[in-house]
Amino acid sequence: MKVVLLSTYDLGHQPFGLASPAAWLAEAGAQVTCNDLAVEDLDEGAVGGAGLICVYLPMHTATRLAGAVAPRLRALNPKAHLCFYGLYAPLNEDYLRALGAASILGGEFEAPMARLYARLAANGAAAPTAPASGARAEPAVSHAKQRFRVPARHGLPPLSSYAHLEAEDGERRTAGYTEASRGCKHRCRHCPVVPVYDGRFRIVQADVVMEDIRRQVAAGARHITFGDPDFFNGVGHAIAIVEALAAEMTGTTYDATIKVEHLLKHAGHLGTLARTGCLFVTTAVESVDDRVLHILDKGHTRNDFAHVTGLARAAGLTLSPTFIPFTPWMSLEGYVDLLALIAELGLVDNVAPVQLAMRLLVPRGSRLLELAETRCHLGAFDGRALAYPWTHPDPRLDALHETVNRIVEGGEADGGGRRAIFARLWRAAHEAGGRPAPPLPDAGPAVAETRAPRLSEPWYCCAEPTAEQLASV
Repeated sequence: MKVVLLSTYDLGHQPFGLASPAAWLAEAGAQVTCNDLAVEDLDEGAVGGAGLICVYLPMHTATRLAGAVAPRLRALNPKAHLCFYGLYAPLNEDYLRALGAASILGGEFEAPMARLYARLAANGAAAPTAPASGARAEPAVSHAKQRFRVPARHGLPPLSSYAHLEAEDGERRTAGYTEASRGCKHRCRHCPVVPVYDGRFRIVQADVVMEDIRRQVAAGARHITFGDPDFFNGVGHAIAIVEALAAEMTGTTYDATIKVEHLLKHAGHLGTLARTGCLFVTTAVESVDDRVLHILDKGHTRNDFAHVTGLARAAGLTLSPTFIPFTPWMSLEGYVDLLALIAELGLVDNVAPVQLAMRLLVPRGSRLLELAETRCHLGAFDGRALAYPWTHPDPRLDALHETVNRIVEGGEADGGGRRAIFARLWRAAHEAGGRPAPPLPDAGPAVAETRAPRLSEPWYCCAEPTAEQLASV
């Protein structure tokens, strides 16, 4: 039976979420076509001939884009069994069922997808689009431990089609992507991983990770992104992999995502990361207001963030902080304070401008819904936006958010550098409060700002799809 694995958007990476199940399905006897709509057109011929169509939903943006492409899939092949899988599939099950989903797979989805394929193939045809019934239905979320297969990437566009690394000296390097683990030990209230994994995490076996990296390096990758929600959830597992990477593939650099809390707890490994080729660590700071951090249950404080910035710098490691500055609890003064601290810590060039425009998303299943501090700000669930809308009690903050979005979008469109965009945001934030902007705080002579290494596609958890993205699917 023919199977199509479809991705709409995955932050500019060649999707692990297509390559990994492709290996499982091929092993089960499927004829697999991978189709990444972020970099190529919809393969209408493959869709039309498939018995099973599986759409990968790793994030909010991808889910919204899937809503736009689903009618085309149904029109091209109304008899195919339509499956949505990935982190955001179980979070949006009602929405996806309305789009024609017959199966929803979240968590560890490869083994359930292989079982789904085997069941459909044994029937000789695709199942109807209604959900499977009784014991035959796969659970929407699986936490079962599984022995991973080496991802099958040969059916995907080449790595050169995806985001690249921009090194400190401006050199461009082809970037690959892999995952060493899924899920997370922690239960931050705003995080979309939590409703699915609820404090669990699962590793991808080290030999599988290494072989996946090895094949990507052979295909031209000179840098690898580890896409784990938190690379240090299994710190021993992670360190063993990067030590092996440095020993075997000399000169191959990498980046990873690690909590502030874990960077402090395992500060002795910051030097290990730098020594083994880690160019930067993405860390989800979210806020520098301790009250907001408490509401989000982040597990760190403002001072922790400042402290780990110094530790990382001393170890020769670049931090790339991410933020959710626009929340119902942030004040106008708080936004100015965020910008001031970024400047004081010498991180202006380390922060992608889009991070200073991010607005809190509250999807179904969010732990934020447990709090009265959240519920009092929310409207009724918006089935189109797949989130609970909210407005700030201070109208100036919603107006500032619109201004910040325009500055960020305009600055990136006209090629404005990070520092130039940051300066415009600094002025806009002060003007929103009706006062002129003072000079930006100085990080001091001990902190020399240089151009931070980065990927050409900024990292973020969730955002509205752009008009261009919607048109592309």
